[in-house]
Amino acid sequence: MRAINEAFLRLFDVPNAFANVRLAGRTDTSIIKDALLAHHFDVDVQAIEEFKKLYYRLLEKEIETPLNGKKLMPGVSDLLGVIAEKQDVFLGLLTGNWEKSGRIKLAHFNIDHYFQFGAFADDSEIRNELLPFAIKRFSKKFGQVPDAPDVIVIGDTPADILCARPHGAIAVAVAAAHYTVDQLKEHHPDHLFHDLTDLEKVIKVLG
Repeated sequence: MRAINEAFLRLFDVPNAFANVRLAGRTDTSIIKDALLAHHFDVDVQAIEEFKKLYYRLLEKEIETPLNGKKLMPGVSDLLGVIAEKQDVFLGLLTGNWEKSGRIKLAHFNIDHYFQFGAFADDSEIRNELLPFAIKRFSKKFGQVPDAPDVIVIGDTPADILCARPHGAIAVAVAAAHYTVDQLKEHHPDHLFHDLTDLEKVIKVLG
């Protein structure tokens, strides 16, 4: 938030520009477009590209600032370590971040190396269109085409549940961040956890 607000301030002279823009579960492209429109600027491709370059530089600096609120969710590190040892499970990163900003965030916590492929806001600003990009990259890299029920989308927002649905993937929701169990339950995920700390149960659900 500090990085995107600072980037917008420097480029468009608007302070705290994203204060009333919803962020969770959305793509970065749709977020910046909403901010531009909210402050009466044209949605210009060149302006967005300039914003991205500045935002990446600021994010690399801000991610190192030791302030509260920047942490991995409970159980994530242990779960990634267990999954990485399995020969028949492949970890991809499906995120609303642009790829570079997403990688900056994961690298800060030393988990970027777990994700060898993925889909990002660079591919589409529409979250529900991202999963096919990830599957295509997986297939190209590993020479396999997964059946839809073998694809599992894990996330902590309704958008993560909904982006799995059009493609027949399994939706696993985790109420460890912005949304509660009851809020996520309204969107009918296939599986729902408070967090990922019960590794045995999570691994069983993931198959």
